[in-house]
Amino acid sequence: MDNCSKPVTLYIFRHGQTAWSRLGQHTGRTDIPLTDTGREQARALRNAIAHIDFSAILVSPLSRARETAELAGMKDVRICADLSEFHYGNYEGLTTEQIRKEVPGWTVWTHPTDGGETLAQAAERCKNVIDTATGIGGKVAVFAHGHILRILTATWLELKPQEGKHFMLDTSTISVLSHERETPAIKIWNSPTDLISALS
Repeated sequence: MDNCSKPVTLYIFRHGQTAWSRLGQHTGRTDIPLTDTGREQARALRNAIAHIDFSAILVSPLSRARETAELAGMKDVRICADLSEFHYGNYEGLTTEQIRKEVPGWTVWTHPTDGGETLAQAAERCKNVIDTATGIGGKVAVFAHGHILRILTATWLELKPQEGKHFMLDTSTISVLSHERETPAIKIWNSPTDLISALS
């Protein structure tokens, strides 16, 4: 496919609320389901994006992302292992406050994650996702998780993965990564469904 004639635009969706996301617990590979609120959030995406003709839908293998995509009306999804959430290792299930009792000042952006992956490793996964989407071209939907999507955004913008710290991302929101001419850019960020008119 000629990517110059069909440049890629990424529509990125963080999954709906889970019990752990509501409490601020780091949820990496633990397969936590959506809450009832999370399911309502995911259903709200359906009307907001029904008019968009996606060339592909890439989805994390974790159930909270898969269910969000399903409730949003997505069909023929492609499971993409590289979209799994950041691996928190021994910090899985802990809040930042709990981790800071042992490691003062800890954040995922500034400190190692005991037993987990590095930001560089996560960024390599994100490069794979971008390469896959670029090879497809057009409007590509991506359903995944808070930290990996923030690292994906930094990678898209050709920044270091640590710069993902600047991109706050709420559950069940819509963001769009595009280009300003040839420069990678953010078109829409962290938009709730009731502000989705900006997509048209």
